[in-house]
Formats: sequence, C-alpha cells, structure tokens
Amino acid sequence: MPFRADGTNRPLSSVFIEQLNRIVHQDNLLTDPADTWVYGYDNSRRQVPPSAVVLPASHQQVRDIVRLCNRFSVPLTPRGRATGTPGGAVPLHHGVVLSCERMNRILRSAPEDRYMIVEPGIINSAVQKKAREDGFFWAPDPTSAAFCTVGGNLAYNSAGPRAVKYGTPRENVLGLRAVTGAGEEIRTGVWTSKGVVGYDLTRLIIGSEGTLAIITEATLKLIPLAQSKRTLRAIYLDIQSAAAAVSRIMAQPVTPSALEFIDANAIKMIRGYTDVTIPSEAGALLMIEIDDIEAGIDAAATIVTNAASGAGLVELKTARNQQEVASLWAMRKALSPALRTVAPKKINEDVVVPVSRMAELVAGLDQLAQKHDIIIINFGHAGNGNIHVNLLIDPTETRQLVRAEQCLDEVFELVLRLNGTLSGEHGIGIDKKEFVSREITPPTLVLMKHIKEQFDPNRILNPGKIFP
Repeated sequence: MPFRADGTNRPLSSVFIEQLNRIVHQDNLLTDPADTWVYGYDNSRRQVPPSAVVLPASHQQVRDIVRLCNRFSVPLTPRGRATGTPGGAVPLHHGVVLSCERMNRILRSAPEDRYMIVEPGIINSAVQKKAREDGFFWAPDPTSAAFCTVGGNLAYNSAGPRAVKYGTPRENVLGLRAVTGAGEEIRTGVWTSKGVVGYDLTRLIIGSEGTLAIITEATLKLIPLAQSKRTLRAIYLDIQSAAAAVSRIMAQPVTPSALEFIDANAIKMIRGYTDVTIPSEAGALLMIEIDDIEAGIDAAATIVTNAASGAGLVELKTARNQQEVASLWAMRKALSPALRTVAPKKINEDVVVPVSRMAELVAGLDQLAQKHDIIIINFGHAGNGNIHVNLLIDPTETRQLVRAEQCLDEVFELVLRLNGTLSGEHGIGIDKKEFVSREITPPTLVLMKHIKEQFDPNRILNPGKIFP
C-alpha cells in the first residue's frame, strides 16, 4: 500500500495542498482541524479526522482531485451526508475526504423518456419533489430520504420500503458518469429502458461503497405515480402467523408497494412512546401499502386483504382517509425515536433471508437474545425478508459489549444458515468486513480484489473498506 496502513495521520505536503487549492480554490478546501473534524465520522459514530476536506463542484474537479491523489499517494474517501451506519464514509487512513455536498444539481429532467440526470450530492427528497411535479417518482426511498444523498444511496444500494415492488437503486439507475480510482473518466449504462452492450458496470459500481469509482452523474429511472393508494395495518398473535401472512401476500399477483414488519419486542417498547391503540395480544404487526390505478385499487386491496387474513390475525384495519393513514403509520414512525431514546448506541444490522424463512430468523434471534441476555428488537421490510436487527446495548459496559459481539457473530451464522445475506442496504464498510469471507467464497473474493485493482490500481480510493 503506498501509504501507511497503521492509521498514522501524516501531514500532507505543502506542494500537494497548493495543487489541490488550484483545482477547487480556497473556499472549497478545508485544512484547519476545527473544520475537517466533522468530516471524519458518519452514522457509525466512528471518528478518524481527515488531513484535508475538498468540496468539488464539477466532474472535472473530481477527476483532477483523484489524479492528484494518485500522484502523491494520498488516500481519498468519498462522502455524501454520511448517514450510513457501517463506517463506509470514515477516512480510516486520514488523507483527503471528498465531499459531494456542492454537487447537488438536477442536470436534466426528461419525463417524456422517464429519466432524470442528477449530481451525487442532491438530497433524495429533492429528487422526489421534482419527479412528483412531473407525475413521477424515483423508487428508492430510505428512511433518511430527507437527509441522505443520491450518491450515498447508490454507494450502498440503499432502497427502503418500496423496494419490495419497485426494486433497489440497481434496478432504477440507467447509467452513470464517474471517475475511477485511477482517475479515468467513464460512462456506464444507457439512456433507454433496454440495453445490453458490454458488461453491466452500472450495477457493479452501485453498491461498491466508493471503492471503485466516484460517481459524478447518475441517470435515474423514473416511474409514473400511482393514481390511488391504500394503507392497511394487520396485527397478529405471533411472528409465525405474521410470517405466514407475508408468504401468502407475496405469492399472489398483487405486489404491495410497501410491506413492513414489527416484532413483539418492538411493539412492547413503542407502547410507552405513542398513544396509538394496540391490542394487548399483539405479537407482530405488518404495515401494508398498495398502489394501483383508480379503477383497480379496490380489487387489488381485496386480494391483499384476503391474503393477509388467516390464522393468528388479531386485527386488520384499512385507512379511509389521509388522517387515518397517518394514524396507522404512527406506530412504525415512533419506532426509531423510541430506539434512539432507549438505546442511543445500539448495534443495528440489516440482514436478509428468504421470505419463507423469516419466522425461523426471528425465532432464532429470540433464542440468541435469551442466551446472551441482550434485548433484540426486529423490524424492517418483510416483503423481501430484509430485517433490521437491533441489539440494545450500552457499549461502555465491557461485559455487555463482549456478549453483544458474540451474539452478533451467532446472528450472522444464523442468517447464512438460512440462505440469507449479511446486508440488504446498509453495506459492509468497516463494521462487517471481517464477516464477508463467511458469505463469499475465496475464489470469488480474489476475483473481486482483481476488479478493485483494475479500477483503483494504487488503492487510494476508500481504503480499508469491504474486504476482510
């Protein structure tokens, strides 16, 4: 590695800083530790201060920054709004943080061709607002949509509830403009709904967590807004009944636009943080959203309602107006604030298992919680088996932290045993990289490292991430 792997923060040379300043000008370059400190952490709460922070405003500036870092062997960490949880935006080797916050424009909106070209620093909700004005939406809608950037969404392939019907960023990006770790300018993908010329580098770069290339433009696929929506809340006696309902719902021809899950422990915790009335026997809850054309919404809702009904159903409510929609969603929206209050330093994982094995996962998690004396709360995107597993701990208590680490190790073993995957949308970053070799075989990992070398031969781009 051309720079120290021990995490030592070497001062950047005055020549390097001078040339960096020429690229972006003084107002877009931060070197004072008081200014750079806030760019050294993300939602993982890890902190490594960068030596400098650069805020480019164009593709050309990104290209020149990457080439300069190659010349001087300076590690470069791309960053959006740093809402990610696994430490992917933390500059492990100090060096330079490249923040995309000033590359936040919509470059072209083409509703007639169902796409929008944007820069990586634009906030997800700003894209949704513009698309909505034209009668469209972009499918990825993570919980942090009001704060996270499109570039960050693409780096982690972050999706949100609508992925169950409309897919993840990989299915909703037509093409990219980017700068590789070697400083080469590339375009990937197409501007059309179909295209099969060459390898699919668009899908490769999406989800690569800034280790292959820095995205400077993204062509987002737009979807027409549905004419009508229905919101349902189904409460069940236990997880087995809820999981069986999820399997029934996903096996019929109407795919919900959202299918969210909350387990019994989450329901118990929420009771103290919201005035929403919940039946005392509630052991699991599903939030279901259906969208369709006006003429078909009643039939679609009936089909999904029938599938949600069955053994173990305690209550099924359908919202009749926007106020009731808000009321039904109030419980789900109360969950994150409640978790932040109860356990501000919780361990949050986002594993995925086949939908048919979701009940086995939650039952196994309950057993692990008892075995290690740790409270585990589960919720997430039931329609695709993406469950957010929250270990409520106080990391300042050494014994509890040791138990939590052992518990987490067994959580991952359980997930893989159920033919699942370690992350659905949060990514690997720093926190999960030591577990990657359990899921990916050695020959596959070697091939991935070769791909990394082709994109980033000097290994300057977001070093220390993903690979064990």
